[in-house]
Amino acid sequence: MDRAPGPSVRLRLTLSYAGFLMVAAVLLLAAVWLFLLRYVPDRAFLIAGSTDTPTKGVFPVRSNLLHVFAPRAAVVLAFLLVFGLVGGWLLAGRVLAPLTRITEATRLAATGSLAHRIQLPGRADEFRELADAFDTMLTRLEAHVDEQRRFAANASHELRTPLATSKALLEVARTDPDRDVAAIIDRLHVVNTRAIELTEALLLLSRADQRSFTRERVDLSLLAEEAAETLLPLAERHGVTLETSGTVAPTTGSQALLLQLTVNLVHNGIVHNLPEGGTVRIDTQPRPGVVLLTVDNTGEQLPPQLVTTLTEPFQRGTGRIRTDHAGVGLGLAIVHSITRAHDGTLTLTPRPGGGLHITVELPALR
Repeated sequence: MDRAPGPSVRLRLTLSYAGFLMVAAVLLLAAVWLFLLRYVPDRAFLIAGSTDTPTKGVFPVRSNLLHVFAPRAAVVLAFLLVFGLVGGWLLAGRVLAPLTRITEATRLAATGSLAHRIQLPGRADEFRELADAFDTMLTRLEAHVDEQRRFAANASHELRTPLATSKALLEVARTDPDRDVAAIIDRLHVVNTRAIELTEALLLLSRADQRSFTRERVDLSLLAEEAAETLLPLAERHGVTLETSGTVAPTTGSQALLLQLTVNLVHNGIVHNLPEGGTVRIDTQPRPGVVLLTVDNTGEQLPPQLVTTLTEPFQRGTGRIRTDHAGVGLGLAIVHSITRAHDGTLTLTPRPGGGLHITVELPALR
């Protein structure tokens, strides 16, 4: 935004300091006049019975006092004016020095340099609090920008694969008229379905990150039952048993997003499970100030190093991928974003016997 040039804050503070000093001096002189000079007689007089004769140079007459006092008062006022301007300029510069560092850091951040930190020394005050808050914001912003860059690169890579496959299939259909067209169409359908699922997942992830939803009362226990009922056919095909338990766990948020969160967790537990005889347990519990949604699934032993990366977009543990349903690599990333958008926490822990224990902690309904 273009603004008309104006006086600097340092100049305005300097004038304020000097003006305050001059007002204080004038008030002091006015107090001297009101409470001292007004009691001095304006002309000499004799006291009855006194033998002393007052003289003009000795007797304290008001006109004489004013004649002597006024020029010296003017000199003092002039000195205070100069002293106030010079001292105020130096004092304002010292007070505003931290603000100058914050401004420089802001300009660097505006150019795209997010690695710079103010790190203002000294004890806590308003400027230090502002600098610390700005440093914290830069740290989070830098991490968010890095995450978005990685996400954009991964999304481009993931979308490029189905598009390249579709192009290759179309080239084959055009150059080889004897090729089975029905088989090519079926293959294109599978590829396009995967591209659509990936695009929808990206849109859902963006919606969760932007927090563009209306909050309402949501019971996690009902969402757990709905997710289990919806995914029961998939669980039966994989030979996985679904178990739901728990009590009413009310919170506030988006019904659709929290249902998607629950479905993703249950779906993840089904497709990344034992080849047969696996189990997925869904439980909801209220706690003081929070509600918990936990999903436990059996499966292969998972190293802790792998578990810490599963919420990143397009991260897939090779040992966890079923050949018949690899997914788009955004299931737990969407869960993490939805949880964060609802001011909650997501915890992933490998189970000692194999599989994964996932806990979603959300603020309870007040």
